[in-house]
Amino acid sequence: MPLSTTLSDAALIERSWRNPEDFALLFDRNAARIHRYAARRLGDDTADDVVSETFLTAFRQRHDYDIARPDALPWLYGFATNFIRRHRRAEIHRYKAYSRMGVLPDTDDAAEQALARASAHAVRRSLTRALASLKARDRDVLLLVAWADLTYEGVADALSIPIGTVRSRLNRARTIVRDALGSTDPTTEQIP
Repeated sequence: MPLSTTLSDAALIERSWRNPEDFALLFDRNAARIHRYAARRLGDDTADDVVSETFLTAFRQRHDYDIARPDALPWLYGFATNFIRRHRRAEIHRYKAYSRMGVLPDTDDAAEQALARASAHAVRRSLTRALASLKARDRDVLLLVAWADLTYEGVADALSIPIGTVRSRLNRARTIVRDALGSTDPTTEQIP
């Protein structure tokens, strides 16, 4: 079996300390997920840059990785989120444009695209307005839970914040978005 399917992320990172080329396996395993997340927040062109910056930084900091954590995805999402923050103005403009048009970022999954098309434009407008109104740190937590499928622990790890802070930021973001959507919880309902 190939190394990319038999070894954990932590094992690949540890191997890359001795053989830097092994880090490419971590990229192959996780780049598409990081790209999808960044593209939903910033668009495809900027997402390409975010993925490049994320993996370049991760490669440079791979010796600092805690190999007791087998899954490196939260660590990678942390880097990606930091690079997304640098593009905060572009993200806000993107959500405001979505709000005016009544759309959300495209997804790669055909089923998700069909569901998004079937969703009411009013819900999407309300959602994008609510996302644009959130503080960046609250939006980061909400979208890491809703779009990146991270657990509270994963978000805490990704953003280097205590789990209690994740909970309070997520609660605040959920309240704002729930109010905008008429009591729909954005992390338990499918976001179009």
